[in-house]
Amino acid sequence: MKKCYRAELTGVFGIPVDDNPTGVVEEAAYKEEGLNYRYLTIEVKPEDLSIAMDSVKAFGMKGINLTMPHKVTVVPLLDELSEAAGIIGAVNTVVNRDGKLFGENTDGKGFVRALEDSGESIEGKTITILGAGGAARAIAVECALNHAKKLCIVNRNPERGKELVQILITKAGVLSEYIPWDKNLPIPQETQILINATSIGFSPNIKDRPDIDYRTVTSSMVVCDVVFSPADTEFLKAARAQGAKTVNGLGMLASQAALNFTLWTGKKAPLELMKKVLAEETA
Repeated sequence: MKKCYRAELTGVFGIPVDDNPTGVVEEAAYKEEGLNYRYLTIEVKPEDLSIAMDSVKAFGMKGINLTMPHKVTVVPLLDELSEAAGIIGAVNTVVNRDGKLFGENTDGKGFVRALEDSGESIEGKTITILGAGGAARAIAVECALNHAKKLCIVNRNPERGKELVQILITKAGVLSEYIPWDKNLPIPQETQILINATSIGFSPNIKDRPDIDYRTVTSSMVVCDVVFSPADTEFLKAARAQGAKTVNGLGMLASQAALNFTLWTGKKAPLELMKKVLAEETA
């Protein structure tokens, strides 16, 4: 059999990217499935993004992840968007389809899959989301597309919070409400799923937690955090003390990586292995 020394290329563009563990997770999955693929972690400045995206085509790369600050600015450089990416207005995963660049957003999809893996469903649920940034937008849109009953968006910046609510109502067709984030915010009693979609509590600020009234978190709620380092955040600990079921951010990140794997390779991802590798990398 003829040897092939050329690997199929995938990777991530962003700045900073030095602490991004995705490459370790993806390459472990490639090895597990016997695929000659590589994942390159590449620092790309904002002014160089257009050239970098041209290189995806020039190098025949299978695809690329986008992280900060490129998720929004990459959109005009793509040939096609998924439904979710179009509504969100941001892309974190690109697939090279015979020289045409297809943009997807797996942030929200990763969250939904992780929640489903924990035994929970979005459909028919009232969901309160803390934050209105990139992660919050992606999660909110995917919750809407998965038939959530109502979305409550909590944010300190009224303009950003109301903008997201308007997108959810007009483009995703779901009942939505903006809630100003005041000090010691009480969580709406109707909430069935509560999500911290901010970076509050992310390492090294591991003692921080969202400013809410934790006495209003109940045992009937499922409480989720997008923060994955540490996995067991102060937010989740406080919610668990109230009797709530909790879901950490590792599952979302691993599920997101698994979705990327499948988009690029066409194969089912070894999710459990990817969770294990990610947990080891972020321990």
